[in-house]
Formats: sequence, C-alpha cells, structure tokens
Amino acid sequence: MKQTKNSFLIYFLAFSLTLCSAQFSFSQQPILTGAEQSELYLPLLEGKKVGVVGNQTSIMPQSANKHVVDFLLEKGIQVKKVFVPEHGFRGTADAGEKVDNSIDQKTGIPIVSLYGNNKKPSAAQIADLDVVIFDLQDVGTRFYTYISTMHYVMEACAEQGKKVIIFDRPNPNGAYIDGPMLKPGFESFVGMHNIPIVHGLTVGELAQMINGEKWLKGGLTVDLEVIPVANWTHSMPYNLPVKPSPNLPSDLSIKLYPSTCLFEGTVVSLGRGTYFPFQVYGYPDPKFGDFTFTPVSIDGMSKTPPLQDELCYGVDLRGESMDHHFTLKYLLDAYGKSGMKEKFFNNYFNTLVGTDELKKQILTGKSEAEIRESWKAGLDAYKTKRDKYLIYK
Repeated sequence: MKQTKNSFLIYFLAFSLTLCSAQFSFSQQPILTGAEQSELYLPLLEGKKVGVVGNQTSIMPQSANKHVVDFLLEKGIQVKKVFVPEHGFRGTADAGEKVDNSIDQKTGIPIVSLYGNNKKPSAAQIADLDVVIFDLQDVGTRFYTYISTMHYVMEACAEQGKKVIIFDRPNPNGAYIDGPMLKPGFESFVGMHNIPIVHGLTVGELAQMINGEKWLKGGLTVDLEVIPVANWTHSMPYNLPVKPSPNLPSDLSIKLYPSTCLFEGTVVSLGRGTYFPFQVYGYPDPKFGDFTFTPVSIDGMSKTPPLQDELCYGVDLRGESMDHHFTLKYLLDAYGKSGMKEKFFNNYFNTLVGTDELKKQILTGKSEAEIRESWKAGLDAYKTKRDKYLIYK
C-alpha cells in the first residue's frame, strides 16, 4: 500500500511539472501579428490583385521589422496599390496635414491617400482590385482615426463587392473599456461608431462588430476575413515595435493618450511641439503648475503646434505608471486651475469626446465619480455587445 501511494505521488508530481512546463512554454511564445502568419493568408492572395492599407506600422516584428508590402512582393503577390491614412505611408505627416497621392520610391507602387478630401476609396480606385488588406497598428481609442479609415475601406469594398482581409494586431490599450459612449448626432471622422472612448477591441474585432451591427452605409456587410494575432489576449501588455504616429513616440504616451488627448478640445497644450507629446500639459500661466515647456515647430512631429513658442506652465506626467488607465483627473485639474469656465473649451471638444454631456457636466462642477456614474448604463450595454465579437478572451 505504501509503495502504491508513493507511485501515485511520483506520477502526480511528474504530471504537475509537465503541465507547468507546458504553460510556461506557451507564455514564452512570441506574439505573432496577423501579418506574421503568412500560411493563413498567402493562399487567399495567390492570383489576386491586391491593395494594401498600410503605413510605417505595417511591419513584421519577428522578421526584422520587414514591411508587409515588401514581404508580399517577395512572395509574388500582385500588390497593385497602397492606401495610406493620416500621417502618410512612412508616418511623417503631422496630425491633420494633407497627405498627397504619390509613388513609393522603394517599390514603385502607387500610393493613394485616404486622408483629407478622399477618406473613402472611390469605386475607380478599387475597381482593379480583388482584395484589400488592412494592416494598421491601432491604439484602442475611438478618436484615433485609423479605425475610421478602416470603416470607409470596408464600406467601399462592400459597395463594390471586394473582399477585405484584416491583418490583426494587439491593442496596447485593450485590457479595459472606459469613457462616454458616442452620442447619436456627434458622428465624425474622430468618432464614427457607437462605442466608448476606450473600446477594448482590436481592429479585427471592431471590423467584425461593424459588420455584425450593420454600421456600414445602407446596412451593407463586406466579405470579411480576420487573420488573428497568435499568443496574445486582452490582458497581456504589448510594447509597440514602432511608433504608430509621429506624436505617440513611446509606450507611455500611448497609455496616456486616451486621457491627455482630451486637451485637443481645450486651450491647454498637451505637449505637441515637444519630444514628449501627450505626456505633459500646460498653459502660459504659472498657476497651471511648476513644470515648464515651450512648444516649438518640429519637422515630422508638429510643424505648427498650439501655443507655439510660448512658455507653458503645467504638469509633467512622464513619471506615471505604465498601468495607467483613462482618467478625467488631468482635464479637471487644468479646468479648475484655469478659471476660464466656457472659454476653457474650444469648438472641437464635443466632437472629440463624441457627446455634449461631458462639457455640461464639467461646467456644472460635477466630480469625476459623478461623471463616471452617468456612463455606467451605456458601458454595461456595450460590454454585452462587445462579447459577441471578441477573438481574444
């Protein structure tokens, strides 16, 4: 009997060690973006005429950051044109700057801008294509315009009967959901969908939601395929291998972005015109704080930043935790110090946050806790809807 017990104990310990080893091995597997899983999509592209929606983020980190367009060409795929969003193909255009059609000097492929007056591909621009690949690194907020570009690409392809393939990428702000829901009537290029500011979806999951909820014009749906990320879940951190746009230069800037981007709708500078945008805030008045900075023109980042060449006083957030989540703390702090009331906000604020309720709540002196309570019902309903489209649990 003693020998039997010992044998069972040895077997149990061996099994436990094997299980732990397997779990450890899985946790050490590299995160593979959709672009890096070519075995899943190359068969879909053979003999097809392909367009790629891409920019400097469309790379393959596990393959020495090779650009996906270069990889597809090496594999003999017929890439006919590249569509580029805000910031251009190489990511050097300033926010809101006009991006022109051109030719990629490295490959000779035509580049079609999807920013400015041509946010949606025309029928003529996709007429010679069979499939359009979307491969852009999002940062998980409603007002980051790459997802608006995705919406218009899906809509154009739905209208013309073209297939869309999403090369999915992790969402660096994908571990949580927060902020007010978009209020009907406040749709714009910085907010096209009935989702919160921090939506907790990858672009692939959001594309499935757009299709599933029939949010494309006329209730159309597109022939959609998502090439998923491997070895990643929403609870896992993700450090971006390349900055997604000129003014998000670090992982911390991306974490702070949902909160500090709200200053775009105010008189306060969020650090555009410095090398630490979205990581500070201030205004040309000492009452805003002890930290000082002066926004200047920086080629490739901010050519004409707000409060250019003015000494700003404010707060330095570069010591904040990487666990940072969306908060109104910074906005309410600056608003309270300003004493400006209505003049603190510009005409862009309601469009940016997707509702006129937040501004009203701030003007009437509501606390962050009181404001958050007003979001609860909308967020609860959204979370239920979101669950239907999750790829990564």
